Amino acid sequence: MRVLAAMSGGVDSAVAAARAHAAGHDVTGVHLALARNPQTFRTGARGCCTLEDSRDARRAADVIGIPFYVWDMAEQFKADVVDDFVAEYAAGRTPNPCLRCNEKIKFEAVLDRAVALGFDAVVTGHHARLGADGLLRRSVDEGKDQSYVLAVLTREQLDRAVFPLGDSTKARVREEAAERGLAVADKPDSHDICFISDGDTQGFLQRQLGDAPGDIVDGRTGERLGSHNGAYGFTVGQRKGLDLRVPAADGRPRYVLSITPVTNTVTVGPREDLEVGVVTASKVIWHGESTSVECDVQLRAHGEVYPATVTIEGDTLTARLTSPARGVAAGQAIVAYQRSADGDIVLGSATITASAPLATARA
Repeated sequence: MRVLAAMSGGVDSAVAAARAHAAGHDVTGVHLALARNPQTFRTGARGCCTLEDSRDARRAADVIGIPFYVWDMAEQFKADVVDDFVAEYAAGRTPNPCLRCNEKIKFEAVLDRAVALGFDAVVTGHHARLGADGLLRRSVDEGKDQSYVLAVLTREQLDRAVFPLGDSTKARVREEAAERGLAVADKPDSHDICFISDGDTQGFLQRQLGDAPGDIVDGRTGERLGSHNGAYGFTVGQRKGLDLRVPAADGRPRYVLSITPVTNTVTVGPREDLEVGVVTASKVIWHGESTSVECDVQLRAHGEVYPATVTIEGDTLTARLTSPARGVAAGQAIVAYQRSADGDIVLGSATITASAPLATARA
């Protein structure tokens, strides 16, 4: 099989490419240049799109013995991931840029170009598995599992995807990299958001959107408790950084309950007011055979899993949780999993649009 290996410059994608090559596939490596400034360079990996990462990917390809190219996708990355990230926060939602990058860049733009060039599939270093039935499953290393951010992929995209690392732990991947002589064996994992080099998301958004002063109010009484310079700087479930001028009568901490862009208002309240029992979502990608199923749902990357009843009606997914979840933010993905003896199977995903309190769910 002729495959294109997406090589970020990290250990996972390097070992994935090496395994594909060792399996007898005709492998070509490609690094995606996503930074608009080609001179971007950071010591130590925060992301996966620096000049340093490109050089690491090229060295790995040389060791493996495969052709290597760099594809400039900076403009598309900015439009589909960075601009989307900013727009979602401006609209009061909390996006997941890694999920959007997988959807729009790695498994849409890259896969489309790969197929046009005659490749059969795209290989990546994601920690997830594709079973013999073609269904996406969690990695055996649940601590590194990335099926949540891959659940947005369509059936057609999964049919042309190869995930060689899903049956290995991260520790084993690093050991194998060292055995193969790959210099990235001990390279730190990427973390945070790759296009925010200093890790200051609020500062990045402020530079993009400017100051937008508004009120912070009590969700139960409507009392004004403080002010902010931009509602985009908050997310549902947030506790730190509220800078409230009026202390709570009971002395307990307060959390962000909701964000209303129309009035530029951030609403806060006690922790129990974060509890929700019904989650509604749109942009549904569904692989399950039934449109009404008892399953588990995950509401954030590496977040807690909740038993639920999920129903699909048109392009709307509704999940009724059997126990309350907290900090459910619009813009995040809800991913449904079916337990099986061969690992949790991804039934589908959707983008969260709204949630209802537990009391509403029981009504």
